[in-house]
Amino acid sequence: MDRSIRRLGVFLMMLFGALFAQLNYIQAWRAPELNTKPGNTRPVDQSFSRPRGTVSTADGVVISRSVKSNDRYEYQRDFPEGELYASMTGYFNYSFGATGLERAYNEELSGRTTSQQVKSVGDLFVKKDRTGNLKLTVRSDVQAAAKAALGDQKGTVVALNPQTGGLLALWSWPSYDPNKLSVHNLDAAAGAKALYTAAPGNPLLAKSYREIYPPGSTFKVVTGSTGVETGAVTPTSPVYPTLTSLDVPQTTRNLPNFGGNACGGTLFVILAKSCNTSFAQMGLDLGGPILLAGAQSFGFNQVPPFDLPAVKSNFPTQDFKDRQPALAQSAIGQNDVAATPLQMALVAAGIANGGVIMEPHVVDEIRDGEGDLVRRLDPTPWKRAVSAQTSDIIRQGMREVVANGSATRLQIDGLDVGAKTGTAQFGPSAPLTSHAWVIAWAGPAGQAPTVVVAVLVEGQGGASEQTGGRVAAPIAKQVIEAAMKPMPVPAGGN
Repeated sequence: MDRSIRRLGVFLMMLFGALFAQLNYIQAWRAPELNTKPGNTRPVDQSFSRPRGTVSTADGVVISRSVKSNDRYEYQRDFPEGELYASMTGYFNYSFGATGLERAYNEELSGRTTSQQVKSVGDLFVKKDRTGNLKLTVRSDVQAAAKAALGDQKGTVVALNPQTGGLLALWSWPSYDPNKLSVHNLDAAAGAKALYTAAPGNPLLAKSYREIYPPGSTFKVVTGSTGVETGAVTPTSPVYPTLTSLDVPQTTRNLPNFGGNACGGTLFVILAKSCNTSFAQMGLDLGGPILLAGAQSFGFNQVPPFDLPAVKSNFPTQDFKDRQPALAQSAIGQNDVAATPLQMALVAAGIANGGVIMEPHVVDEIRDGEGDLVRRLDPTPWKRAVSAQTSDIIRQGMREVVANGSATRLQIDGLDVGAKTGTAQFGPSAPLTSHAWVIAWAGPAGQAPTVVVAVLVEGQGGASEQTGGRVAAPIAKQVIEAAMKPMPVPAGGN
């Protein structure tokens, strides 16, 4: 009898063990698969039937929140600032999902991460607000300055702190109103999405980190840095010949300077004058493998560890041995070189931060509904782009661009500013059309830079080397000036 009871007891324990294992397997291991399985609308229904956490700027402006609703669902996602932060927040829709922070931090906003659900045994027996509230690194005053400075020009502005990698502003125009895509009226939301999708400029695309463009002469910072890092280039040598065009091997077509201007000289001179001939020759001298390695040290051909879904920037990986004209073009940011504005901001950040590129991020910290810290995104190095010595030299060269070159419109009293402008021609040769670029860093005189800005203004008429300085540099100046002011006191702060 005792033996039979023991066997029954063992059997029941095995059944309970199997049930426990299966339950944990489904809830832990298969939960993501089941939650995203087509036809399973329960997770979506739950998301629209309970509140989500807020998203706020560094200075306390709420840009995403849940509000009570009187329609088919209990809560409605609301974006009080409309289009201003759309490229960050994204939208939250029942039918076609979520984008931006609403998607990237969905689990945290919903309060479904393990750390939010249970911190101690006592949490199992008390009711707590476990939704996650995101506090961003973005400042509302810098974001507003970026929008005002760009105006109705198609383009994008990225501003960040090179010492931490925290974004200060992220703005693209045209933008969109995420409220129109997040309404519970599914027909209205679908109609709004159709209009935005068909609109010129693709406003739903976060261009600052989701689209790539030829970087033009801003890429000369990468080429120059690679030359200095390898020892092939110093501030005093070589002295590149003064030319109007470069006789490139393997082609009968010479590579000209903009406007047929003659220029040449040492590193600081050719950077300030943005000599195509000199930097193309520098690229030919370095060779394809070295220039490729230099580009990759700055993050090209890799997806940056951004907390929003960025795309990688491209530098050609083909063998340049029989493609010398392509190598010369690549050295000046043309040919198949393409970069996101975020990537070019990271190039400037690496130079500003002693050669180290920090991981870019928009979220500073996450706290639960009780105010307890869930997670903080601490500053984390991503890449050692160049040595501190090389970054010092290139910073001096970028200062010359502002003092005596194409970025004189970026001179700001009391600030140490360095920059590189760019004009990237695209499309057919007639009529000439180009993107206007500038990348810049700034800080108090005698101190390390504290802000980096990348500006891209699309589709400018003509293709003058001065276009970046004339169009993009004044935008960067306004953003830098805003970023260098004290941050507004957060709402309710001291």
